[in-house]
Amino acid sequence: MKALISIDYTNDFVATDGKLTTGSAGQEIEQALIDVTERFIKNQDFVVYAIDRHDQNDPYHPENSLFPPHNLAGTDGRKLYGKLAELYENSHERATVYWIDKRHYSAFSGTDLDIRLRERGITEIHLVGVCTDICVLHTAVDAYNLGYKIVIHKNAVASFDPIGHEWALNHFKQTLGVDIIE
Repeated sequence: MKALISIDYTNDFVATDGKLTTGSAGQEIEQALIDVTERFIKNQDFVVYAIDRHDQNDPYHPENSLFPPHNLAGTDGRKLYGKLAELYENSHERATVYWIDKRHYSAFSGTDLDIRLRERGITEIHLVGVCTDICVLHTAVDAYNLGYKIVIHKNAVASFDPIGHEWALNHFKQTLGVDIIE
C-alpha cells in the first residue's frame, strides 16, 4: 500500500508575493504536482496534505528567528496554491484524503501521520511539494528512520535554493536510498 504526502504547497511558499516563496521554481512544478495528486486520488490511495501552521508572535517556535512569519493560521498565505486548492476542495471529504497541520519541518514531527499510515497498512510513501531541502528532506529522513519505502517525484518538488534543491535530491538517493522518479 502507498500514500502521497503533499508538503506545504501554499500561497506563502509558492505565490510570487508569498512570505517565504519558492517563486517560479515552485510555480513550475504545479502541473506535475497536480497530476501526481489526481492519480493518487483516482486510485483511492491515501493522500495527505501536510501543511505548515504557525501562530503570529509565537515566542517558542525556533523558525521565528530563521524565517519571516509565514503560513500563519487564518491567513491567505496558508491556503493551498493555485489548482491544488480546487483539487483539495473537490476531494477533501473522501476518507482517503487527510489534512495535517504541522508545526515543524517534518510531517511526522508532533503529528499522527505515522499512526494513520500504519493503520492503513501503508509501507511506501511518495513525496511532493516544497521545500525540497527543508520540509521534504526532513519528512524523508523521518520516513527513512521509521522504515518506509520512499519515492520522490523530482518534477513535483522545488526550493527557493537551487543548490539546496540539488543537494537534497542527491542526499535522498545516495544516503536514504530513495527512488527518484520524473
